[in-house]
Amino acid sequence: MSRWRSWCRIRRRHLSGDRGGIAVYTAICALVLLGIIGLVLDGGGKLRATERADALATEAARAGGQAIDPARAVPARAIAADPAAARAAAHAYLDRAGIPGDVTVADGGKTLTVTTHSTYTTRFLPAVGITSLTVTGHGQATLLHGVAAPEEGR
Repeated sequence: MSRWRSWCRIRRRHLSGDRGGIAVYTAICALVLLGIIGLVLDGGGKLRATERADALATEAARAGGQAIDPARAVPARAIAADPAAARAAAHAYLDRAGIPGDVTVADGGKTLTVTTHSTYTTRFLPAVGITSLTVTGHGQATLLHGVAAPEEGR
């Protein structure tokens, strides 16, 4: 019996050298996993914010494209947007959405380009000092006149 007790004491001394090793490993893995989860969630949040900024820019460009210049459209000279009215309509759309942006009217009023600027407030990245990420959206509308259908079997 005494041999058994001495063997158990030796075995206990041998095993006690690893005490707490799994706790350090678990803590390191937990921190790494939380970091990865944070990057995924904040990265996905930035992607959603960019998608929203792109959608708002595109819709603002379409709203500006509705401001057709009647002086050129009625006599059938050209279908083009009135640059001042198009800018005003696009900015009004962006103001209602609560996002700042730049509006450019080019190609004689046929092309409207809108660029939006926003920020995404991070949820997990403040732990490493990143509190927000810049988001930019782009949208373009081109005015077309007429419909051309392919000739099939004629």
